[in-house]
Amino acid sequence: MGSSSSALKICTDHRGGINWISLSPDGQWLLTGSEDGTARLWSTANNQCQTHFQGHESYITFCHLENEVAFTCSADHTIRKWDVMTGRCLAIYRGHTSIVNRILVSKDYLFSGSYDRTARCWSVDKEKPIQEFRGHRNCVLALALYSSKDVLEEEEMEEEIEEVEELSQDFLVTGSTDCTVKVWWVSTGRCHQTLLGHTGAVLCLILDAPNRELFSGSTDYTIRTWNIVTGEQLRVFKEHQGSIICLEVRKVAFFPKGVAAFVQLILLGREKYRRGSSFEEGREEKLGTQMFTGSGDTCARAFNTKTGILQRVFRGHKLVINCIQIHNELLYTASHDGTLRIWDIRHFHKGSLPRLFNNKVGCPRGLQPWQL
Repeated sequence: MGSSSSALKICTDHRGGINWISLSPDGQWLLTGSEDGTARLWSTANNQCQTHFQGHESYITFCHLENEVAFTCSADHTIRKWDVMTGRCLAIYRGHTSIVNRILVSKDYLFSGSYDRTARCWSVDKEKPIQEFRGHRNCVLALALYSSKDVLEEEEMEEEIEEVEELSQDFLVTGSTDCTVKVWWVSTGRCHQTLLGHTGAVLCLILDAPNRELFSGSTDYTIRTWNIVTGEQLRVFKEHQGSIICLEVRKVAFFPKGVAAFVQLILLGREKYRRGSSFEEGREEKLGTQMFTGSGDTCARAFNTKTGILQRVFRGHKLVINCIQIHNELLYTASHDGTLRIWDIRHFHKGSLPRLFNNKVGCPRGLQPWQL
């Protein structure tokens, strides 16, 4: 299963492994954050570097790209906001006392998780934290965000009318090296529930709000699925030979006689994209959910989330896969080996597209989360 392809060297600017990638909502731009302390903006049309972001005093752990601004966080304990076109730093968010591992941007708010055992909520404009989430016994490595309105039916909201103010709030989900997942009320910073089951650090989280499911990946080599409303553990995936470092989920539409079309679900507020040209009128559509994973065993994988069946293994990276992204039926995988690969996931038997980006050096630096 899976195949590799020869490298086409285009990106030689970074001097270290790629820790994270982020695609713009329209898919035209790609942001990379590196061990060398810089971030770079690439055009996906010609694979050329357009903008260079430099200012962090240590390596970049995570990056997030909007249409006009970019956000990065770093081992220098800070978060930065950048002008996409000029590369100018627009804001610096200070307050964490250790490495900032993850950030999550939602409208006018910025969420962050750190080795200082806290998560924080910031006003994007004011550069100061407005809420702190404290309760994990070790560092916070993963973040997800949802609203109660995303997971509760209208009838359920009516049944709980007396608690409607509380139910309408946003919830922050955090994963930690203390092996737990916690759900917090954003407005109060209070812990709503703690999800127990993992025996290793929780490195990544992804939400499938329409199905009320949360997926968590861990250094215990498993992915666990939870009912986000009740906190019940639903299933465990055990097909990996290394830590699960990153996750993506999308909808898949199946049709009779093997005819299939894909519905890509972008879970962080991006535009839905559907490719439905291969079905005949009158055929009944059956929706399922497909999960893609990136692992410390150097492979990416695709699963059917309902059956747990492993559908595909993507092989080719030489070191751990730090990040994956999906856009327009392409799977992007970035690795600590300094390369980024792009795979065609429309028809698995076709394998991968050529590797489009390649860095000269992969420089592991210090203890990484998957080594904890």
